[in-house]
Amino acid sequence: MIVYKFGGASISNIERIQQVIQIIENIEAGEKAVLVISAMGKTTNALEKVVDAFFQQKATEALQLFEVIKQQHLTVAKYLLVKEYNTCYARMIDIFTEVEWLLHDKPVRAYDYYYDQIVCCGELLSSTIIHFFCKENGLNTQWIDIRDVLLTDNNFRDAGIIWDITAQKAQQVFLNTAHSIYITQGFIGATTDNESTTLGREGSDFTAAILGNVLEAKSVSIWKDVEGVMSADPKMFKEAVYIPELNYNEVIEMAYYGAQVIHPKTIKPLQNKHIPLLVKCFLNPSLPGTIIHNAKHLHFPPIQILKDKQVLITFQSLDFSFIGGQSIQNIYAFLNALKLIPNLIQFGAISVQICLDDKAEKINELAMLAAEKFDVQVQKNLQLFTVRHYTAAILNAMNAEENVVLRQQTPITLQILKLQKQ
Repeated sequence: MIVYKFGGASISNIERIQQVIQIIENIEAGEKAVLVISAMGKTTNALEKVVDAFFQQKATEALQLFEVIKQQHLTVAKYLLVKEYNTCYARMIDIFTEVEWLLHDKPVRAYDYYYDQIVCCGELLSSTIIHFFCKENGLNTQWIDIRDVLLTDNNFRDAGIIWDITAQKAQQVFLNTAHSIYITQGFIGATTDNESTTLGREGSDFTAAILGNVLEAKSVSIWKDVEGVMSADPKMFKEAVYIPELNYNEVIEMAYYGAQVIHPKTIKPLQNKHIPLLVKCFLNPSLPGTIIHNAKHLHFPPIQILKDKQVLITFQSLDFSFIGGQSIQNIYAFLNALKLIPNLIQFGAISVQICLDDKAEKINELAMLAAEKFDVQVQKNLQLFTVRHYTAAILNAMNAEENVVLRQQTPITLQILKLQKQ
């Protein structure tokens, strides 16, 4: 069994979908494969606007925005399909209807619940089109609604996996010998009450890793529009270089510090079962890509990660007493309650400084919670710059940076938090 994950960029237009089909056609005869499909292009962003309009009780606007998404997907299907179009159209209408019924109601539950019920249709639609295009090209594929397989808790927008049930269902569905290629969705799952959930933004990588784990896959491949993993975002850093080989530890560190190449939760399910992760280029499948596995003692170039929209919160004791164990426990309790993960922490004698992603509502709630026990200061519009395996030249350049509000350095990793350029 192999698992392939195709991201939104790989199926963003007609030409790229045709390239994906060529990759699928080259899967070796006799090999079973699960294809995890993301939403097309910027569909998730468009669906988020639908959710916003609906939750603000702008029903007409929400339906109009959704109509645009419908027509875009129908147009793609019309272009790609002839024999299979009517069957595909019927399946897509069912998905459209599932959302439209909801949009005609008024919101009575939390935003995150509606987000998951609406946004999940992006992956359902794209995987439906890919499935029928495969059939149009003579491939024996089976479409699977991953919500029938991947069971989660009801922590909407960041659902936790119920591993034992998911493993059992996945083995029943995907190890069936009737088909060799299964097409399903990334990013989404469902509760035991059949309510749709999502696994966090860019969670399709995680879906691929989950299925790789429970199906004991030979490998998991993530198909992207780059040669492989790069040492930095080439759009920001012209000195970025291709990295042919990484180990699990390094990729976890990169993801933690904000690198967008792999979803942060992806590595653990693969590392636990020693399943290699391949990052491949769908624009040129002949390129070797990057392999991520258990290798040790690798040499890495400087890896640079820039993360915008950061906030620094300073928690200072009210009576100038030292920050001790109880104070730290209180701060972590606040973070845990709001499901906030620190990007950087600096301890002082009477204060703790924590850098977080600027999720406005949660940051405000954190400040209010902590104000009962601390003097709380919030500084926004910051940028976190992280370099792993830095050189002397990079160290000198970072020392010369202006508007730095916080700095941390270890023998491997150097970080500065600075004012973000407007």
